[in-house]
Amino acid sequence: MGEVVEDSATAPPPVVSAPPMQTQYNSPSLSRKPLLQIEHPNAAKPKTPKTSHSRTPSFITPLGSPVRRAIKLTKLDPQDAWLPITESRNGNAYYAAFHTLCSGIGIQALVVPVAFTVLGWAWGTISLTVAFVWQLYTLGLLVKLHESTETGMRYSRYLQLFSATFGDKMANIFAAFPIMYLSGGTCVALIIIGGGTMKTFYQIACGASCAGKSMPLTTVEWYLVFTCAAVLLSQLPNLNSIAGVSLVGAITAIGYCTIMWIVSVTEGRLDGVSYDRVRPVSNVVWIFGILNSYGIIAFAFRGHNLTLEIQATMPSSEKHPSHVPMWRGVQIAYVIVAMCLFPLAIGGYWAYGHKIPENGGMLAAIYTFHGRDTSQAVLGLVSLFIIVNAVSSFQIYAMQMFDDMESKFTSRMNRPCPWWLRAISRAMFGYGCFFVAVAIPFLGSFAGLIGGVALPVTFSYPCFMWLKIKKPKKHSFAWWLNWGLGISGMVLSVLVIAAGVYVVIDTGIKVSFFKPQ
Repeated sequence: MGEVVEDSATAPPPVVSAPPMQTQYNSPSLSRKPLLQIEHPNAAKPKTPKTSHSRTPSFITPLGSPVRRAIKLTKLDPQDAWLPITESRNGNAYYAAFHTLCSGIGIQALVVPVAFTVLGWAWGTISLTVAFVWQLYTLGLLVKLHESTETGMRYSRYLQLFSATFGDKMANIFAAFPIMYLSGGTCVALIIIGGGTMKTFYQIACGASCAGKSMPLTTVEWYLVFTCAAVLLSQLPNLNSIAGVSLVGAITAIGYCTIMWIVSVTEGRLDGVSYDRVRPVSNVVWIFGILNSYGIIAFAFRGHNLTLEIQATMPSSEKHPSHVPMWRGVQIAYVIVAMCLFPLAIGGYWAYGHKIPENGGMLAAIYTFHGRDTSQAVLGLVSLFIIVNAVSSFQIYAMQMFDDMESKFTSRMNRPCPWWLRAISRAMFGYGCFFVAVAIPFLGSFAGLIGGVALPVTFSYPCFMWLKIKKPKKHSFAWWLNWGLGISGMVLSVLVIAAGVYVVIDTGIKVSFFKPQ
């Protein structure tokens, strides 16, 4: 591993550099090798008497080893200082909570009551609870794997950890697409939701004065307005610099989720609401409907593809490892997520039952059933919160894409990306997402299918990576637990994808390329 250095009373303390890991990061799309440089502190050390066996090997020392008391962690991959995720490492538990909340709760939570219409009260609540505990467990695994005591490495990106664990080929086949889709695809969906809600907000704010008049902007133009705001805000340099943006996004997400379930419950149940599970004539349709509902619930828990990136913004040392404040921030964030998600799902299903719209969920239900008997100020506030949250969430999901784009430049040119190129590349990404949003405005109809594609990133891959790196004792409880969760997640992913495709074909989707409504 490291060099073997003979002790000497006069020789200066040696500098030991970690050799590259066995897994090579040849593909520029993956993160670079997590190099680690370790050096002895300058303080004088007690001399070791020389004997015939006085050669002391100086190896790479794992984090947390007793030998770490004699060495000092200094710097990781030099290119990390040039990239937006890791160029600033002064984050803390509060920043982690802000980012986790902003990325973990959003507009996807509003369609969870739709899953209850198929699963019913009991299985809907059980499925949501199991999914919440399951994803929180895998999130804890990722937090612990960020700093590997086995290799002495710090993995700052999800794709980097997956590649180091299973190799570049496996990473390109199984991890690259879902991870990047969760970032790029989410940005596209945010443009569709944010631009469409801007149009609704204008109609509410304009009120009676706009009655009978044509809209000053088309839907495509509202998408463009939203994209311009998102691109302007995306010029903030790094992940730590958008901590305030994530805080605003988290507050607005909590706000509109809370307002929605309170309005739904206080207005009371609609007339003729039914909670009976309507079983179709065909068993195949019924089974696929259930699996599609599981996909909707799985899609409600997003953000695992950003966990390691958020933790990478924190300083780390032997006495103060980053996993401590990160886990504290995650716990705070997910207590709030549970306080928003469970009342929203249960209260929404109680109020609307099977009448809740399949497309739009709670958002469409509020405007459809309470658009006239609810204060316009409340509806306008909900719309405004959704717009602000969408703009804020765009930043944290796009940052992973910005990091990947800039890594290609820094790895080839061996220098930081200049400010003008950074600004152009980020603008190109934003307007590229705008083009896709205009071309495929019905993307939100694939919630169950998207949940199946992203499901392994949240529920399976962390378990497999933990098994590969930690190597627990065979047939121990931890060994059985992680194998069981990992395999169950993969099987469920395949079934949910198949069900999502079947439901899309069976129910039909109004395909309108380049015709956003």
